[in-house]
Amino acid sequence: MNQHERQVAIVNRVDAVGTSSYQELARLYGVSEMTIRRDVDKLAQRGGLIKTLGGVQTARAPKELYESAVQKRLTVQRHEKQQIALQALEQIQPQQTIFLDGSTTCLMLARQLAGQMRGLTIVCHSALACLELGRTQDNTVLCLGGQFDPSSACFVGPVAEEAARRLFFDVAFLSTKGLLPDEGTFESSMATFRIKQIVVEQAARVVLLVDHSKFNQRALCKVLDITQIDEVITDAGAAAGDIAKLEQRGLTVRVARLGAHAAQTR
Repeated sequence: MNQHERQVAIVNRVDAVGTSSYQELARLYGVSEMTIRRDVDKLAQRGGLIKTLGGVQTARAPKELYESAVQKRLTVQRHEKQQIALQALEQIQPQQTIFLDGSTTCLMLARQLAGQMRGLTIVCHSALACLELGRTQDNTVLCLGGQFDPSSACFVGPVAEEAARRLFFDVAFLSTKGLLPDEGTFESSMATFRIKQIVVEQAARVVLLVDHSKFNQRALCKVLDITQIDEVITDAGAAAGDIAKLEQRGLTVRVARLGAHAAQTR
């Protein structure tokens, strides 16, 4: 396979699967990772694909499938996220070790934790969450190091992933770009979703924080199977049919009511 054939094959492969790492492509085509990086640089310049941290993603997907900058996401469904965070706070017990992902919903939870909880060990990979949690010294805060991703304000990559593999969590709080109740969660950023996959394997309990706008939305890559999630906390805008599907799969569903700290447990 010459260079042109390999580059055509790379584009076809990434278009088919949505995203891929440099290592995966190097293995697939029997060349070095450096050769793949050179191929990707040329393809990205021509608009054939989009470079991400650690790999590539297709350039042919609709714009809504891609990850938006964290500053923009902070303003979306803000009130719903606050109520979900308040309900999540009630599920945390003293002295637990918990994980927070880099989502804006978990950032809301970090703000609540900083003001109301003590004695926790909190692990995160979001620089913004660390700043929130650092407002007090009531909890021990660990941040996974690694390469900084400006679009998500998170630390990602092999260093962060290896750190995550060495830790164990009582509860992992995660959010998502899209949730299909019959299938699982979906993300757009390859750089951040690998952290979530690792953390789920290390957590005794997995709680998904997801506002109603994320239901029945699909992004570039599937991250978690629905069977890997123990509990879902959502808001009152979630459709009854979607909640029923989750319950049929054995998940506990809590619906945070806007304007109230309490939630209805399903």
